Amino acid sequence: MSLIWGTVSADDLDGRLDLSSTDMAREEADSDGQRRRLMESVLFNRKFVSTYNIVLLFILLAFTLWNWTERARLRRRKMLINQTTSRDWYEDEPWSSSSSIIEGTTIPLDTSQKKIDKPDETTTSLPRQRAEHKSLGIWRPYYHFKAFIHHQPRPIPIVNKTLPTNGTSLLVLTYLAINAFYNFYGMTYDLQHLFGFADRCGLVFCANLPILYLLAAKNQPLKALTGYSYESLNIFHRRVGELLCLEAFLHSLGMVVVWYGVLRHNGFTFTHFIFNRVVLTGLGAYISYETLFFTSLRSFRQRMYEVFLALHIFFQIAALVFLWFHYPTSRIYVGISLAIFLVDRLLFRLWLKTSTHPATLTILPDEETVLVSANWDVAARSSSIVPKNMKAGWCPNDHVFLTIPELSQKHSLQAHPFTIFSAAHARTPGGQGTHAWFSLLIRAQHSSEDGAPGATGNGGSGFTSALLRHASYHSHTRIRLDGPYGSSHALQLLSSSETAIIVAGGSGIAVAYPLLCALLDPATSDVEAPYRFSRRKVKLIWIMRQMNHQHWIPSQKLVELQKWGLELDIPPPTMLAGRPKAMSIMENAVGDGRTGVVISGPDGLVRDVRNACASMMREGTNVKVRVEKFGW
Repeated sequence: MSLIWGTVSADDLDGRLDLSSTDMAREEADSDGQRRRLMESVLFNRKFVSTYNIVLLFILLAFTLWNWTERARLRRRKMLINQTTSRDWYEDEPWSSSSSIIEGTTIPLDTSQKKIDKPDETTTSLPRQRAEHKSLGIWRPYYHFKAFIHHQPRPIPIVNKTLPTNGTSLLVLTYLAINAFYNFYGMTYDLQHLFGFADRCGLVFCANLPILYLLAAKNQPLKALTGYSYESLNIFHRRVGELLCLEAFLHSLGMVVVWYGVLRHNGFTFTHFIFNRVVLTGLGAYISYETLFFTSLRSFRQRMYEVFLALHIFFQIAALVFLWFHYPTSRIYVGISLAIFLVDRLLFRLWLKTSTHPATLTILPDEETVLVSANWDVAARSSSIVPKNMKAGWCPNDHVFLTIPELSQKHSLQAHPFTIFSAAHARTPGGQGTHAWFSLLIRAQHSSEDGAPGATGNGGSGFTSALLRHASYHSHTRIRLDGPYGSSHALQLLSSSETAIIVAGGSGIAVAYPLLCALLDPATSDVEAPYRFSRRKVKLIWIMRQMNHQHWIPSQKLVELQKWGLELDIPPPTMLAGRPKAMSIMENAVGDGRTGVVISGPDGLVRDVRNACASMMREGTNVKVRVEKFGW
C-alpha cells in the first residue's frame, strides 16, 4: 500500500504528498493492479468533475431565458397599463418637478412640523374592500404550489436562524444535491480508496471557487443574465461558502485518515505529514476559508463589522495563494477566481465606480438618524458599456458603499452599504443630464438590535455611531461613494401591476420613497415608463416604531405624493400598539387585477407580509411579492 501512495504523488497525479524520498516508499507492498486502480480513480475524478461547471452553465442559461422572457412580459403589461388616460387629479394640481426629490439641505427639517392632515397618521387611508377570490378549478394544485414556494417558515428555534422562502430553499437543496452527486458518484468506500474520495472532495471544492467569488463580486454578469442583483444572490454566496468549508473538511479529514490508517504504519510520523510542503499549504488554505466562514456569521458581523470587512479581503487573497501552491490542478480555478476578485475590487470598485463629493450632515428629530446630503450636475449618458459611477446618476432602489475618511484613519479604508434615500434624478427625453440631489438615511446602530435592514444597510455600530457623533459637531464633510448597485426588479414588478403596494418597516422607507417617486412623479420623463398616463393604484404602508420617525420624510413630501395619487396607510406606532396584523392589512390593500408588493423592513415584518401574500395566492389572488433588503 505504501508504494501506491508514493507512486501517485511522485507522478504528480494530484499534487499530494512527496513520499518518494521516504523509507516507506521503497517498501512496495501493493500489487500493480491496486496501483493502477488508484491511478484510474484519480484520473476519472479529474475528468468527471470537469463537467460540473458545464452543468451549472446550462442551469444559468435556463434562468437567463426565463428572466428575459419575464422582462418582456412585464414590459408588455406596463405598456398596457400606461396606455390609459391620466388620472383626474392631474387636471387639478400643477406639476412640480423640483419638489419631487429630497434635495440635500434644502429640505426644511423643522421638528415642529404639523402632522399630515389627510390622512391622519394613526388611521388608514386605504380602501377597506378585499379582492375577490376566483374559482380555482383544475388550477388549484398550481396555486397551492405557488403559495408553498413563496411561504417563509419561522426561524429555527434556539439558534433563531432566519430561513428563506421555500422556493429559495428548494433551489439551494437542488444545488447541494448536484454537488452530492459529484462527490459520491462511482466511489468505492474502503480504506485503500479513501484517498480517491478525499481527492474528489478537493476537486469539487476547486470547481466551486469561481462561483463563490463571482457571487461575492458587486460587478458581475449574473445581474444582466438573471435579473437578480448581488443582494438577491447573496444567500447563494453564503451557501456556496458553507459547502466549500464542508468539502475542505472532508478532504482534510480523508487525508488524515489515510495517514493514520496507512502511512503511519510505515513510519511516516504525524510531524513529517503536517510539515510536508503540500500539506502545509493545504492547511493554510483550510484555515483561511474556515476563518472566512466563522467571521461571516451574522453574530460576528453585527458586533465587529469593520473586522469582518478587513478579514474578508485579507483571507480571500491568502486562501487563493495557498491553494495555488497546494494543488496544481486547482490553478485554473484559482486563476479565474483571483481575476474575478481583482477586477471587481481594483478595476471597478476602487476606480471606475468611485467618486467623491462634498456633503452635508443633518441630525433628524429622533436624534438617532443622520441625513447625508449632496448634489451635483449629472453628465449626459453615453453609449459606452463601461459602468458609470454616481456622477452619472442612479436608478430607484439603488444603493452605494459609503466611506467618510474624516471620521478616523480606519474609517478611510472602510466602505459601508446604504440604500439611496433620495429619488432618482429626472432626465430629459433626449437623455441629457440634469442636477441630482442625493441623500442617505443612516440610523445609528448602538446595538445589534437597532437598525432596519435595507434602509440603513449594515454599516455596523462603530461606523454609524461615529458618524452620529461627528455630525453633532460638523455639518459638512467629504464622502466617497462606490456605486451605484442594485436591481430594477422591484420597479418592474410595481410598474407592471394595476395595484402597486410598498410595505416599509421603519427606515425601510429609504427603499420605498425612491420607488414612489418613480411611480408617481408626473415630471418623470423616462420614455419607457410614462407613469403620468397610468391607471395604476399606488399604496404605501409605513410601519414605524415611534411616531417621530415620520420626520424622516418631511410632511410636505408625503402630501405631495398623495396629491399625485398615493394612498397612504400609517398604522399606530408599534411601541404603542404592537406589530400590526399583516394578513388583515394586506387583504384590505390588495385590489382586483394584478397586484405587486414590495417589502423592506425587519425580518419579522418581511416574513409576515410574505406569508400573508402566500395565503392569498393559495386562494387564487394575482399577487406578486418582492423583498428589498441587504443580505450581508
